Amino acid sequence: MNLSKNIPVLLIISFIGFTITLTSCQKNSDNTVVTPPVTKTFYSWNQFVMGADLSYVNQLEDNGAVYKDSGTAKDPYSIFKIHGCNLVRVRLWNNPQWKKPYTNGKLYSDLYDVEKTIRRAKAAGMAVNLDLHYSDSWADPQHQTIPAAWANKPLAVLKDSVYNYTLSVLQYLQSKNLIPEMIQIGNETNVGMLWDTGKVVNNNFNAFDQLLNSGIKAVRDFSKTSSIQPKIILHVAQLNNADWFINGVINLGGVSDFDVLGVSHYAPWTGLTAMSQVSSYISSLKSKYKKNIMIVETAYPFTNQYNDNYTNQISGNNSYDGYGVSQQEQLRYMKDLTQQVISGGGIGIMYWEPAWISTTMNDGWGIGSSWENCALFDFQSNALPAIDYMNQVYKF
Repeated sequence: MNLSKNIPVLLIISFIGFTITLTSCQKNSDNTVVTPPVTKTFYSWNQFVMGADLSYVNQLEDNGAVYKDSGTAKDPYSIFKIHGCNLVRVRLWNNPQWKKPYTNGKLYSDLYDVEKTIRRAKAAGMAVNLDLHYSDSWADPQHQTIPAAWANKPLAVLKDSVYNYTLSVLQYLQSKNLIPEMIQIGNETNVGMLWDTGKVVNNNFNAFDQLLNSGIKAVRDFSKTSSIQPKIILHVAQLNNADWFINGVINLGGVSDFDVLGVSHYAPWTGLTAMSQVSSYISSLKSKYKKNIMIVETAYPFTNQYNDNYTNQISGNNSYDGYGVSQQEQLRYMKDLTQQVISGGGIGIMYWEPAWISTTMNDGWGIGSSWENCALFDFQSNALPAIDYMNQVYKF
């Protein structure tokens, strides 16, 4: 909002985190004064996480990305911060050498790129969730490939590898004063990690849970002498898979020493049929398993159009439970989803790759972005209204 010097500004700081109310005096056609308030609430990350996965930003900026707020170019971390973001999520791949042919030999999402991201996040006053994929590339429900350096190793060696790798990453970040406040032991590990050794087959969680426990132990051992003790997140894709997953992890495999169950929630792929089910699912999971629940990935399209020739992952051609596809509907969806998480007793929500706008970036599958219609920036790289879902007043 552009306020002139002649418009009075009332700043009111109050309850949750702190709330800023802006009141600008205007006149109706009948000359009566109207003062509509615009209220923004800023939450601390340990009160309620308002997160953004900015893993691609370094690479995007190297490929010409410029981010704007109300038409003015700004540092993207600053943009997210001033709109209420309190945590940055960043993915880490073990050794992504496969990226080099697409990046002129430069690595991204390796430890040094992650170091840069964490430094920028903390410099902007935001906490960090470090997402360990335990793979050289994407880990998700369809892919959990063992890093090349660990290939053909037995379970006992893989357990040691997970422990030593996790500990060494944290120790390195500690040496740079960049310890993350949260850490994910795996990414979308619906049916295990480090396949085929750690794959869950016929409800056998044994090997997977041994690997999880190795990563967890590394974090807990590190935390004994650390000023920051990272909260441990386990991650499953989609709420309708969460009960089966967490029951297998805890009751079939014996993994209990973690802090948060993280869930990916995307409207086109969820098994839920209505927004109202989100709070009931979260409430049920929290009550049944006594764990905090958080949405660690989500997004919603603001258009079904393209800004490049790279096919979008979410087309935007279909509505969900009465939500349309527009800039205002993107904001409405995100506000309602956030309230659902809060109403269910969840502790946070993170938007996945909201800065993945279209550039000359080659991600290995296409040039541009397959996500630009789900970003929180329009096709002119201006911050969209939906970015303000993070600073709304919610009912706790």
